[in-house]
Amino acid sequence: MSPAPPQIWKPSPGDTVAERLATLDPEADYEEIARLLYAYVFAWDIERALEFALFRTYAVPAISGLLARTGEFETRTRKRYDDTELILAEAIEHGLDSDRGTQAIARMNAMHGRFRIANDDMRYVLSTFVCEPIRWLDRFGHRPMTGTERRAWFLYYRGLGARMGIRDICEDLDEMMRFNAAYEAERFRFDDTNRRIGERTRDLLLGFYLPRRLVPLGRPVVHALLDAPLLRSMGFPAAPRWLQRSVPAALRLRAALLRRLPPRRHPRLLTQMPRPSYPQGYRIEQLGTFRHEVPGSGKARDPAGRTTTPLTKPPETN
Repeated sequence: MSPAPPQIWKPSPGDTVAERLATLDPEADYEEIARLLYAYVFAWDIERALEFALFRTYAVPAISGLLARTGEFETRTRKRYDDTELILAEAIEHGLDSDRGTQAIARMNAMHGRFRIANDDMRYVLSTFVCEPIRWLDRFGHRPMTGTERRAWFLYYRGLGARMGIRDICEDLDEMMRFNAAYEAERFRFDDTNRRIGERTRDLLLGFYLPRRLVPLGRPVVHALLDAPLLRSMGFPAAPRWLQRSVPAALRLRAALLRRLPPRRHPRLLTQMPRPSYPQGYRIEQLGTFRHEVPGSGKARDPAGRTTTPLTKPPETN
């Protein structure tokens, strides 16, 4: 059985995503707005921004220390990255309360529930998913998010956080931006686990673009996009000044070129991307750090109680 298709609006001839967005209300339609931004309008930028959002969380010793203790990010870096991205993608592509969205969130909650994680740490991680894409697009997007889009983006992640059991989530975007900045000012500090997890993740991300032997040459490029408090907390050297100028300039040039191109007509769906961790496709119960099992059977069971969920396979290429 194939999984239900993602709940993605697709433009018919003559329609545009911009026209569709203009008809939507951020209070009632925040999931669809967030989905269109993620899949069409800012697809590449949001993926990059969320990578840097996760990167920022590793500058907090309480968070990097937990990841180091599980061993997942040091021994199975690519799988841990894929699992995180796929769980979040299942929720936004299918809907927070869809069958697959519910299963993905339950899977995430089951993994988090095995550890004692402070509520403020959970609030902070959630805030990075909201704040970092907005900041990235302000700097490097072909346009920033509109006020309506910012509100919808915030409400989507507020809804996700509520389903994760996070308490005291900020009431609006301005409050979340302030919380995010205050938390980082208080909790960012160097620890060796920050450096270890950060190095693994940085080199993994560079490996998406460079052959392994060239990864060391790419490290200063990543550092050029990191602010001074983050660099200090990770124990990373600052990039040369010429790179600090040229890397952001290259991203702004990309944005200028995108403004001259027609908008994307087909959605970019992260659940449909080939994954080395899952070359034959994946099931939701396979994602993460442990398997749900049917007692006494040894068979995998998803958090909603099904013995298996449908296999999601990347599209075949000719």
